[in-house]
Amino acid sequence: MTVGFIGGKFLPLHLGHVYAIIYASAMVDELYIVLSHSKQRDKELCDDTKMNYVPDYIRLRWLSKLTKDMPHVKVIPIEDDYGNDDYDWREGSQLIKKKIGKPIDYVFSSEPSYKDIFAELYPDSKHILIDPNRKHVNISASKIRAEGIFHNWNFIPDIIKPYFVKRVVVVGTESCGKSTLVRNLAKIYNTAYVAEYGRTVYEELGCDGIITEEDYQQIAYGHKMEEIKAIESANKLLFIDTEAIVTQFYSNLYNNEHQTVLDEIAKLQDYDLWIFLEPDVKWVHDGLRKHGTEVERLKNNNHLKTLLDKQNIQYKILKGNYEKRLKGAMELIEDIMKN
Repeated sequence: MTVGFIGGKFLPLHLGHVYAIIYASAMVDELYIVLSHSKQRDKELCDDTKMNYVPDYIRLRWLSKLTKDMPHVKVIPIEDDYGNDDYDWREGSQLIKKKIGKPIDYVFSSEPSYKDIFAELYPDSKHILIDPNRKHVNISASKIRAEGIFHNWNFIPDIIKPYFVKRVVVVGTESCGKSTLVRNLAKIYNTAYVAEYGRTVYEELGCDGIITEEDYQQIAYGHKMEEIKAIESANKLLFIDTEAIVTQFYSNLYNNEHQTVLDEIAKLQDYDLWIFLEPDVKWVHDGLRKHGTEVERLKNNNHLKTLLDKQNIQYKILKGNYEKRLKGAMELIEDIMKN
């Protein structure tokens, strides 16, 4: 049995790493992927770059997901508390040898500069360089951190892209243009979107006036599942039509019920941008909407804002005709993409 290991911080995991892992796995009977991590060191690496720190457990999940169908490949984490400048290579090698627990025949890397240190630390192992000149995959983690994930999107494995997708949710009361804006933005940015799940439930019921307390819980749960599915195919951005606070709003409006469970779901939400649409476009009756007078629309609009404020949501307000809303939304989106 030949044994080898390939190590790294995988901050982030990219297609160069994937190529090296696959190539190394073809050379040995047993391959260990060593995730070397230190919160201090890894945060230092991300300081003053265009990439946020990614926790070690997320990177461990990435590697595990990548190799789940490779039974001879094992992923092992090695933690230390050193910074970027004072890392102790000797101590690190001892931890790696102890964790693997058997003779190491090959040490894989893509860095020629590691030749001397690996010869000293792993004298009984052969150092194998994989694509040191980046001919097969011309990318590095440091380049991605410097330039940003989205600038190097084509070098990011599909299995980890959902972690970096920006989520944009559009909220508002009845007939304020949420669905139209979400669909149009998804088309412009060539990505996925999540439709208002409450409408799906209403249409399945097939009649009016029978929405129960439990229906709103189904709407909230179902909507979250639709988000989970949609983000797997999203291209940098995911657009979402309504969420749990709007579901709470409709529970208040139609059933006079304020549900604690909806508040708890709302607390778990994590969106990168909230867009609030004012009800200043023409009200359209579609067979489900009921509150179309100017007085009702303003009252409901203020109530929804109150619910959002109670959850400390920082939302951006858009108003005016559909052209102004689209232009305003795109400006907000470009800002979060740059930052």
